[in-house]
Amino acid sequence: MRVLLVEDDDRLASALTTALARHGHQVTRAGLAVDALRLAGGVDFVLLDLGLPDMDGLDVLRRLRRVSAVPLIVVTARTEEREVLRGLRSGADDYLVKPFRTAELMARMEAVMRRGTRPMPPRDHVVSVGDVRIDLESRQVTVAGEPVTLTRREFDLLAMLAREPGVVRSREEILDEVWGDPLLSASRSLDVHVAGLRSKTGRPGLVETLRGTGYRLGSTA
Repeated sequence: MRVLLVEDDDRLASALTTALARHGHQVTRAGLAVDALRLAGGVDFVLLDLGLPDMDGLDVLRRLRRVSAVPLIVVTARTEEREVLRGLRSGADDYLVKPFRTAELMARMEAVMRRGTRPMPPRDHVVSVGDVRIDLESRQVTVAGEPVTLTRREFDLLAMLAREPGVVRSREEILDEVWGDPLLSASRSLDVHVAGLRSKTGRPGLVETLRGTGYRLGSTA
C-alpha cells in the first residue's frame, strides 16, 4: 500500500519507514500537519501521530475525515482513556499507543483493511433542510433566502450535524469537537447554543433533541 506516515520524530519515522518498506509498503513521510492534509488524498493508508508541531493531530484527523475515508490509525504517546475515545470518535479506525511492536502495527493495519472502507463523507458542501440552506464551505446559512447571522460556535455545531444528516451525535461528541472539551458536558453551554440556533433560524425543529442520546439535524417545522 501507499502509506502516509505523519510523524515529526525523525528517528521513529526512519525506523517505521524501514519496517513498512520491509513489508512491501511505499511510504511517504510528513512531519507537519499542513503537509499531511495535502498528501493524504494520494495514499491508501495513514498513520497519524497526534503530537505535531503546527497543529494538534486530532484537528488534523477531523479535517481529514470531512473529505476522506482513507483508513487511518492514530499512533501516539497519549495514553489517557479520554484521548483514545477522542481519537476514535473523531474518525480513527484504530488507536495504537507508543511504544509498540512493529508486528502489532502490521496486524492492526491488516485488520483495518479487512473491515473495509467507511462511507465517504458527502461531497456536497451545501445541505438543505426545507427552506434552510447551510453552506459548509462559505459558512453561510439562509432561511427562505434570507441570511442568518450565527456565532462561530453556533455554525460549527450546526455544520457538525449537517455533515451527516440523520445521524445522532452525542453531547460528548459535540462538546469534544466543537468546544474541544467533552468535560463541559455538565454545563448548559450546548443547550444555550442549540436554543440560539432554533431562535435565530426561526425553525425549532432544525436541531432535534433525543433525550438521553444527543442531537441530530431535524426538520424545519
